[in-house]
Amino acid sequence: MPSKTRRLQSGKGPSQRQLRVGETLRHALSEILLREDFFDPDLANVSITISEITVSPDLTNAWVYTMPLGGVNIEGILPALNRLAPLIQSFVAKKVHLRRTPRLRFLLDESFENAARMNELFAAIQRG
Repeated sequence: MPSKTRRLQSGKGPSQRQLRVGETLRHALSEILLREDFFDPDLANVSITISEITVSPDLTNAWVYTMPLGGVNIEGILPALNRLAPLIQSFVAKKVHLRRTPRLRFLLDESFENAARMNELFAAIQRG
């Protein structure tokens, strides 16, 4: 499981193609999660933010960094998304024209929590 700031073994960042495919997948997934009904009680009436998608160099895997809006029911949402990943992937395949659709893995995006923690630390430093 790569981190969001993952670097390839050669020290280079992701290629333009990886970035373009990741952004295309993010737009398609956002639309799918907004419009499709998956009949899963853990996903009922939940808004999900997709902050970033990291794609492997061979485009076979995609790590989808998500966060439920308001941070509610995190424990139930990620397993539900990963359980429905093959179905969601089939919807993505219909929207995105790639030779093969990457295998989707949903992960919790911790960048929001990290940013909030940093803001708290800066505020504590300013207070003295």
